[in-house]
Amino acid sequence: MKAKRSATIGALHPILFFAVMYVVVLFFSIFICSSLFYSFNESDTEDIAVKSEQPAKQSFPVQVSTAAVIR
Repeated sequence: MKAKRSATIGALHPILFFAVMYVVVLFFSIFICSSLFYSFNESDTEDIAVKSEQPAKQSFPVQVSTAAVIR
């Protein structure tokens, strides 16, 4: 009788299972950690955008003339 070849795959089943689960967990952990990182740092990027849109303060006093020009 010939020996069954599928028994060797059955013996590797736990190793293959843990290898596949390691890859799946690694993928999900990278996805979850990156989404958490971007959600926590999202407010920092909005603050920078708001600060850059505001006009810069002038360091010298602005003198306004109250005299009207009449023609």
